[in-house]
Amino acid sequence: MININGYGSVKPLLKWAGGKRQIINELYKRIPEKFNYYYEPFAGGASFLIHLYNNNLIKYGAISDLNGELINFYNVIKYNLNEFLEEEKKDNLPNNIEYYNLRDEYNDIIGDNNYKIRRAVLFLYFNKHAYNGLWRVNSNNKFNVPFGKYKNVNMFDYNNIYNFSIMLKNINIFNSDFETVVKEAKENDFVYFDPPYQPLNKTSYFTGYTKNGFDYDEQKRLFKVFKGLADKNVNVMLSNSYNEKMLELYNEFNINIVNVNRFINSDASKRTGLKEIIVTNY
Repeated sequence: MININGYGSVKPLLKWAGGKRQIINELYKRIPEKFNYYYEPFAGGASFLIHLYNNNLIKYGAISDLNGELINFYNVIKYNLNEFLEEEKKDNLPNNIEYYNLRDEYNDIIGDNNYKIRRAVLFLYFNKHAYNGLWRVNSNNKFNVPFGKYKNVNMFDYNNIYNFSIMLKNINIFNSDFETVVKEAKENDFVYFDPPYQPLNKTSYFTGYTKNGFDYDEQKRLFKVFKGLADKNVNVMLSNSYNEKMLELYNEFNINIVNVNRFINSDASKRTGLKEIIVTNY
């Protein structure tokens, strides 16, 4: 039976690079005592939003991401759930040949709002069946991740999709730059920034989440936004990689260091032993 009560019933729908499931408790320990409106300008898999919602802490909020396909997926789940569920019944094709046919189809309609329902279904399909659940586009904004060869994939948890849609009812969804999204943030609101992380070295530089990437100039622009919000007495939290540049950039604020494993890596031996920082202004 579908649980229509909402609170306490939502799990992430997506596996997402940079997801916060591992440090959710570390983040949760550091949230402000009270807050009004919640902002998450780098939504990704929305695991922190979900955690706050499940603890009955989200009344109204806004999420955003520059990944237009991700935001289309969330909008369809929020506004077009029945059409989404009807469309998904057409495909249950995890084999290699069908994967690449579907990938070609998807790349023909990517970004086209005439096919928003189909795009959303295929987006979830690739999240479950692509190698490591990775989202990556090339310079032409075409999805190019190979088949993952997974067995026993649970594509659609209908109860969870339904409850996820309920959660989004009071959440505004944007496909906008982080600076634009938080412009209206006020005193006692709460903003959580989870940007693409500053790379630890040149070989770890991965910018494929969107075609434009996120370089150190963007990190500095984000810091200015963080500081501007702090000056307005907005509660601000940020997570990023543990490295000299980030420590120096945010040295006037509270910096906590946490241990983390990163699961989206082609080499399982490299999924351990890393650190991240959690920065707050309160």
